[in-house]
Amino acid sequence: MWNWAKVLNVCGFAGVVVCAGGGLAGAQESPKYQEPPAAIVQLVDAPPPPRVSVSPAGKSGEARRILIEQYSGLPPIADLAQPELRLAGLRFNPKTNGPSRGRYITSLKLQTLQDGKEMAVAGLPAQAKIRFVAWSPDGRKISVVNSSDASGDAGLSLWIVDAASAKAGRVAGVALNGVFGDPCEWMSDSARLICKTIPAGRGGAPVRSEVPDGPVVQQNLGRVTPGATYEDLLKNPTDQEIFDYYATSQVAVIGMDGTSVAIGKPGVIEEATASPDGRYALISAQHKPYSYLLPYEMFPLRVSVVEIKTGSVKELSDRALQDSVPNIHDAVFAGPREYQWRSDAPATVFWVEAGDGGDPRKEAAVRDTLYLLDAPFTGGARKLAELPIRFRSVTWSEKHTVLVEERRWKDRARVILAVSVGAPVKLFEGSFEDRYNDPGTAVSAMNGAGKPVAVTTPDGSGVFLRGEGASAEGDKPFVAVMNLANGSSKKIWESEKGYFEFPWDVIDAGPVKVLVRKESPTQSPNYYLWSAGQALQQVTAFPSPYGNATLPTKQVLKYKRADGVELSANLYLPAGYKKEDGPLPTLMEAYPTEFKTKASAGQITGSPYEFTVLYWGSPIPFVTQGYAVLENTSIPIIGEGNAEPNDTYVEQLVASAQAAIDEGARMGVVDRNRVAVMGHSYGAFMTVNLLAHSNLFKAGIARSGAYNRTLTPFGFQNEDRTYWQAPEVYYKMSPFMHADLIKTPLLLIHGEADNNSGTFPIQSERLFSALKGQGGTVRFVLLPLEAHGYAARESVMHMFWEMNSWLTTYVKNAGSASATATAGVAKP
Repeated sequence: MWNWAKVLNVCGFAGVVVCAGGGLAGAQESPKYQEPPAAIVQLVDAPPPPRVSVSPAGKSGEARRILIEQYSGLPPIADLAQPELRLAGLRFNPKTNGPSRGRYITSLKLQTLQDGKEMAVAGLPAQAKIRFVAWSPDGRKISVVNSSDASGDAGLSLWIVDAASAKAGRVAGVALNGVFGDPCEWMSDSARLICKTIPAGRGGAPVRSEVPDGPVVQQNLGRVTPGATYEDLLKNPTDQEIFDYYATSQVAVIGMDGTSVAIGKPGVIEEATASPDGRYALISAQHKPYSYLLPYEMFPLRVSVVEIKTGSVKELSDRALQDSVPNIHDAVFAGPREYQWRSDAPATVFWVEAGDGGDPRKEAAVRDTLYLLDAPFTGGARKLAELPIRFRSVTWSEKHTVLVEERRWKDRARVILAVSVGAPVKLFEGSFEDRYNDPGTAVSAMNGAGKPVAVTTPDGSGVFLRGEGASAEGDKPFVAVMNLANGSSKKIWESEKGYFEFPWDVIDAGPVKVLVRKESPTQSPNYYLWSAGQALQQVTAFPSPYGNATLPTKQVLKYKRADGVELSANLYLPAGYKKEDGPLPTLMEAYPTEFKTKASAGQITGSPYEFTVLYWGSPIPFVTQGYAVLENTSIPIIGEGNAEPNDTYVEQLVASAQAAIDEGARMGVVDRNRVAVMGHSYGAFMTVNLLAHSNLFKAGIARSGAYNRTLTPFGFQNEDRTYWQAPEVYYKMSPFMHADLIKTPLLLIHGEADNNSGTFPIQSERLFSALKGQGGTVRFVLLPLEAHGYAARESVMHMFWEMNSWLTTYVKNAGSASATATAGVAKP
């Protein structure tokens, strides 16, 4: 039996698994969950700020309210230990037939906008775990789906909140199926909901046998069927049976008294939504044959319209298994897709069909065609528009002008059209990379039928847009009105200087009223009403989620890379720090981004006036431990013209990191001999590449990354080329291939249940083995039950403990700026 206290002391800091060159190199340990220093715990444990949603306009005279939603903090590991099935790309709790992961709402409050009167919603179960909340079209009721109640009932229950009294009551006898997400939607009369329910008498779940019936066989007979690397897939016939059992729903119309009217037959129903006039249901259902290589989104899909009163069914399409879609940008399903109701008509179905078979590499004058089909769905479809660029989105309006957006990845093109009678009007054309010239996106609101529509001026001549307002001085969000006849745009509201204000919702189109979320580095987010010519009227008074804790302030650095590309980073320094104190050990965090132009790559993101809102993966808490933190450090990877960004990925990566360190050192705050680099996912991939190809860092922290690109051979991140088309790119970009060059101490962290495409835990496992075999200093921490993003409090706190221990040993105590070690730009 090892004496672990002695082992850890020999290794140099609490928690090291692999000692740097002793006989304990292969030692394993199973530590209990640890917590980082109290100052980090205080920041990370803070609850998220409340979120608000505004009631629909409803009927004339109805009071406008906001619903205040308080989300849970970090859940306990026991929540993640609840039963979970991982099938067909889904994760769900078989006990509840609902979500197994994610934060939930713990409490609700209602506040009247006119007088500020606030009431806590009463009548909900004790220790409620609310997943889905929705206003009724008339603004008088709110539907709530709860996954836990005081009686201990398993399953998802439906509750209705009366907005005037703030009292909630359960709709009896309703068992919801939330495997595919939100199970319910309000109908236009605000008296009924259309829901996916668990079929009555479905019996017991299939039992998995330990004795196989035979082998699992897959084959491909000459067809081109490329595919990304997915997780949580079906593996055998038993998986298919279990998936069918839990994913099968009965669509029903539910009344407030619990009456239920079945619509159509049970099926593996992904979506069910009522027409604006309430007469029909649009139902999308998966069916066999399933795939063991693809998630449910690509399974065969049947789309039908069902008349609610008679039950008559009109099949609109039956899509085959989509296993031949190219794994590249702008590739789509062949045949009809994107089915939805037209929001501004009683019962009209909208869909899109590709003119290029779904393959953007094919020449096509018409890339996508938009179609409409009116009730009773027996006639021919009519064309709404033909698009030369791939369809992106559609926004309906009550004035019968449709906003259509097109996008093309190759040159980052973005086009916005206004479609009504006659030829479409081009309102905007530019690059979706160009944040400085982004016109914004249409502001939507719920209409009387409960469907989203664009908010337009009272005369219908203009549409309200909301934008980030990116600029060289940082984001300055705005509200503008765009003329639907010619695309001219005029700002009617913009964030005040010295604050970060975001237009949360347009409350009234005339006279204009906007609900604004306002914050500053010292002022936590709160909501205000803005009216033209009037001062902001405060609506909420949420306290800082961090209590009396001293928060680090942000300084936006602007500097240049050696090739002239403009870069930026958010610098955080310890409270009370002065330059006379000397340069600090530094933690750099980044996530590389691809661009087509240097101009777009150099644009500033974010605002210096935002309140610091931390999340579980933030590097900012390390400021409390005496580090300078470079957060959101610019790492642009640019491929102008015919060049692909990744052709020079490594060179641009190192140059960007070098520039950030040089700027921090020039300012006198960064000790270039004590810098660590960290990243998550693609940022972890970046981290290990920087350690392999430069001598800039004393340590690295890589969380949940992919390090061997031959394991993602059909593309990764924004790389469209396959391994066989660009083997040299895959090889050079894979830090696993250069493990012999990595001599810098590396902390690897990965979630044991990673669900992200391509970042299988084996990526970290094999890199750890490679580095260990090369004599590297490396520690690998596998977090039980955690997915790609870490959720449980125990896991997150332990992660911070691991990171703090690693940084203390290999960065903070590695020697100061006067040390003889010299940080180099690139390895020979």
